[in-house]
Amino acid sequence: MKRKIIHIDDTLCNGCGQCIPNCPEGALQMIDGKARLISDLFCDGLGACIGECPVGAITIEEREAQSYDERRVMANVIAQGEGVIRAHLIHLKEHGEEEYLRQALAVLEERGMDVELPEAEPEVQAGCPGAQVREFHVESASAESAESYGPEAAPSRLSQWPVQLHLVPPSAPYFKDADVLLAADCVAYAHGDFHRQFLQGRRLAIACPKLDSNQDIYLDKLKALIDFAGIRSLTVLTMEVPCCRGLLQLARRAAAESEVKIPIQWLEIGVRGDVLQEEAVG
Repeated sequence: MKRKIIHIDDTLCNGCGQCIPNCPEGALQMIDGKARLISDLFCDGLGACIGECPVGAITIEEREAQSYDERRVMANVIAQGEGVIRAHLIHLKEHGEEEYLRQALAVLEERGMDVELPEAEPEVQAGCPGAQVREFHVESASAESAESYGPEAAPSRLSQWPVQLHLVPPSAPYFKDADVLLAADCVAYAHGDFHRQFLQGRRLAIACPKLDSNQDIYLDKLKALIDFAGIRSLTVLTMEVPCCRGLLQLARRAAAESEVKIPIQWLEIGVRGDVLQEEAVG
């Protein structure tokens, strides 16, 4: 369909990132040092980000684009916490988008979430630099030394940032057709060859099923990775301690509630780093 949607002039964008926290739908991300529209589905075309660009790189254009999808936007917004939810609801209300606001509130009601909609516009805080989306090129090393902290050390196979599941943006383009590794926090410390054996060639998300709070957000993130991001497979690594299997249960539940079906592999790691179990669970 042809509709109004934002356009970012790549030659003008200086990568300041001021537009990012002012997009209540999460349609913008910093990629390769430039602000990018990561999906037509997330952009309502209202242009809340335009006034925040100091160099005038963002404009509204009319072109062929996918329809804005409020329910998918809400899945992304909910995964980022109550502050972002409130900012999004206020954005819809102030622009008179009554139908989108109704859909957004309906999604919250379906999930049993009671979010108060304040009359005053909240102060929008700049995003945490540690949550800025980054993608790395991973080089293969011909020589690896476990005794060196310098250039000759075993190379990292981490290819993106952030990695903590609360911060991972399912809308990041590097998740498209990716093999994803969901690892309990302790696994990388227990398994001495974690990077080479498990992380190489995969995108990473880490979580602790015992100590992390708001794990309902984890479920939403995993479902968004499967249904929206279009990941190819999911490998789940947990420790042998019983509480760690909560991460496996989250993955299984996300797979069961997702429309898209992908293969899921589970491995259980012992506290001494050995692989105790390996099983296809989806």
